Amino acid sequence: MADPLTPAAIRADVARMLHRAPDESLDEDLFECGLDSVRLLTLLERWREAGADVGFVELAQRPTLENWLPLLTSRLSATPHA
Repeated sequence: MADPLTPAAIRADVARMLHRAPDESLDEDLFECGLDSVRLLTLLERWREAGADVGFVELAQRPTLENWLPLLTSRLSATPHA
């Protein structure tokens, strides 16, 4: 089972994917920081396993943590996917 999906976990996941420290600023467009569609799909798979009901296009259209954090945390199902 995946770890709980919290803002800190989302930030850490993105930072790890971009080879950055979790406390490093990630306020800009994540595609400009090196995120690509394959990495986004990897993150999305992890977040869906943790219970987030969100799609690729929703994240790709607004690729910033400022947009992702409220979207992901508001779309958590009661039971994470196994």
